[in-house]
Amino acid sequence: MAETKSQDAIALLKADHRAVEELFEKFQKASGDGRKQSLAEKICLELSVHAQIEEEIFYPACEGKVEEDLLKESYVEHDGAKVLIAEIINGEPSDEFYDAKVKVLQEEIEHHVQEEEKRMEGLFAQARKAGLDMDALGEQLAARKQELTEEFKATGIPTPTLRTMDDVSV
Repeated sequence: MAETKSQDAIALLKADHRAVEELFEKFQKASGDGRKQSLAEKICLELSVHAQIEEEIFYPACEGKVEEDLLKESYVEHDGAKVLIAEIINGEPSDEFYDAKVKVLQEEIEHHVQEEEKRMEGLFAQARKAGLDMDALGEQLAARKQELTEEFKATGIPTPTLRTMDDVSV
């Protein structure tokens, strides 16, 4: 049996970032409510899975090894995105603010990605410098990502759990 080369944690998370960026681009060019809704749902699925694996596995591994403020900001940025994801999932393209919510989500995610991927002081650079076992983390992330993706596709994206904000009625 051929051994598949697993990605290290940062390669996996960056690949997720690129995939979502591509979906956002497709959404911006899409016409027709069905196409828009399908793309928005894919975006929300990808981001929900991504946020959950970062919060369950990657961020805890980073605690005490990267700037605490940067880690806290990441959690808050995730919660901001989760609120919009819930709004988008519960909405439809004919809603007055649907496209605007997807656009603002895109802007929030672009900012978040920049914070994580900044060359010298970004979260990923700090985590790598701290000597975390990126291969082991990559395996954990990949396994959990597959599990969550299958679960969310089967049962729908769950109502997000906010870590840093009081539960607003989402």
